[in-house]
Amino acid sequence: MKDPNKKLGIIGTVGVPAKYGGFETLVHYLVKNLNQQIDITVYASKKAYSKEERVEEWNGAKLKYIPLKANGIQSIFYDIFSIFHALIYCDVLLVLGVSGCIILPFVKLFSKKKIIVNIDGLEWRRPKWNKAIRMFLLFSERIACKYADEIVTDNQILKEYVKIRYNTNGRLIEYGADHNAKVSSTPKDFERYPFLARKYGFKVSRIEPENNIHVILDAFSAYPEHELVLVGNWDNSSYGRKLKAKYKVYRNLHILDPIYELEELNLLRSNAHYYVHGHSAGGTNPSLVEAMYLELPVLSFDVIYNRCTTNNEAIFFSDGFELQTQIRQLDQLPLRLVARKLKRYAEKKYLWRKIAYRYAALIQGTHVERTTQHFKAKTEDVALSEY
Repeated sequence: MKDPNKKLGIIGTVGVPAKYGGFETLVHYLVKNLNQQIDITVYASKKAYSKEERVEEWNGAKLKYIPLKANGIQSIFYDIFSIFHALIYCDVLLVLGVSGCIILPFVKLFSKKKIIVNIDGLEWRRPKWNKAIRMFLLFSERIACKYADEIVTDNQILKEYVKIRYNTNGRLIEYGADHNAKVSSTPKDFERYPFLARKYGFKVSRIEPENNIHVILDAFSAYPEHELVLVGNWDNSSYGRKLKAKYKVYRNLHILDPIYELEELNLLRSNAHYYVHGHSAGGTNPSLVEAMYLELPVLSFDVIYNRCTTNNEAIFFSDGFELQTQIRQLDQLPLRLVARKLKRYAEKKYLWRKIAYRYAALIQGTHVERTTQHFKAKTEDVALSEY
């Protein structure tokens, strides 16, 4: 039975059903798991859904469409408009990302509605943004951490960052991965994707410099006997277009456009020999925990966020030279053992019912911070004091 005193507005995503990225998938499964106990309104981008797709309700959640894009510069106004609307109709606001949080000081002057902000990763540190945008995002993050009633982080290292930089006790709530399942290949699949019949590495991500796509492609291009399938939005930036043009001539590199159909994506990654994770920024990355849950061994870029997410159980590389060494020595690496350890950790840590329960407790005001052992990474990985 739904709590009549808890009307939740979820702000900052493209919408549901999920058809974009990590936050959208989070909302998708929060709705599915909490629709019987909380009255939920999801704010969605009118521009992302066709007229036929724009339903008034999905899985018990009401949908409110905003005539702006949920990403890019428009996201600021998209989030602000959604926040003001939610203040009228909702008791609790869950804001995903910090773009629109610049208005929180003003909001708190006239409203006592509970505002929960998931700050995402350290968006302001991403090299894809120019200096002005980075300064704005850092300012928005600071405002969020000062004026929100609760701050959520999805990675222990981000939780420590929030405490050190803003003296704020954030809530640690990770990301789920059990919506994924292994998909067996068929003869028809071999016709579409001949590499399915062979050993190959796999990666899916946004094509951005901080995801080290250039490092990964360069390393694999030197070893034509090792195939790599890389799925991403190549045509969305000059960085992606240049890489695609340069590396599409290599027969061992299979450069595929974005795949949004979950079963199709799982077909490619669950039949891979291993997963390559190049992300160097952010917190708990969805594609990483999904690979872990599918029991793929992971070659991961060596930053503290990835060590925390994988419980230090992945195989790490810090540059292209180390990755090339690992490619050469693949047959000597304990891939199956790594895969089993990552799968066990994902089954314990990254389950949607657990994630949804912790959000529900926070929304309803019964959240009790669990005792989390401090993640002991190598001190040279990051100096938290620099924050």
